[in-house]
Amino acid sequence: MSWGYFTPSRPREAKGGIQAVSRRGAFGATWWGRRWMQTLESFGMESRLTRGRSYARGGQVLSIDIGSGSIQAAVQGSRPKPYTIKITLATLDDAGWKRVQEALQSEPLLTARLLAGEMPEEIEAVFKKAGSPLFPERIKDLSANCSCPDSANPCKHLAAVYCLLAEEFDRDPFHLFVLRGRDRETLLQSLGGDTSPDIEPTAPPEPLPTDPAAFWEGIHSALPPIFGPLRRPSVNAPILRQLGPFPLWRVAIPVSEALEEEYAGASVRALERIEAGANLSP
Repeated sequence: MSWGYFTPSRPREAKGGIQAVSRRGAFGATWWGRRWMQTLESFGMESRLTRGRSYARGGQVLSIDIGSGSIQAAVQGSRPKPYTIKITLATLDDAGWKRVQEALQSEPLLTARLLAGEMPEEIEAVFKKAGSPLFPERIKDLSANCSCPDSANPCKHLAAVYCLLAEEFDRDPFHLFVLRGRDRETLLQSLGGDTSPDIEPTAPPEPLPTDPAAFWEGIHSALPPIFGPLRRPSVNAPILRQLGPFPLWRVAIPVSEALEEEYAGASVRALERIEAGANLSP
């Protein structure tokens, strides 16, 4: 039995392929991952995306590289040489990013959440309001090619990459900004965020005392504070939020929400004990 112009074939076993988090059902665990898949389905790709799920879950996608306005991928098919894939999406020009920046700066709460590593759902409306949509709006906004002989668009190899892109976006939502032409550091700096720790020049260290008996005298009082001023963090569990969904987490609510109260309580208790001069040893 033939399938279109090609006889159905089994892919070769792929070694070291990307392992999908999703084992059944739809791809995309976050609102932005789901939005990516919904966007593609709105272009009439739903049935073709289904063809790529088994490839995605079978580890046939060997690599995905997300860059400014483009995605490069390799997929192991039925031939010895992996197929190469290129997906392009138009980047926003400087004027478009300036409009987005101004729109975000008029929404300080959204900006604060972005600086904390979150991706609030309202961000999509901000991009639309600025006339620079975050997700592609028309099928012609996406250009995709695969080196396989199948003329379908998307073929099963492209469809597998589309599915795994949803999980890449789940893991790091700032990939969406990279596709539109801005990496995380550049975007956050434009919003007034600090993406790297301040490094202040320090005076050269004093020479060690020559008298062994005086070596330990006053050394504790001379040590500078290591962690800077103590204060409660403005956002609870920021690292968990930035890490995104945990692959082994199977509870209905995100892990960051489940642990947020614990992080908040731990911060308060730690500050109280430090201020009281309590012994912090377990």
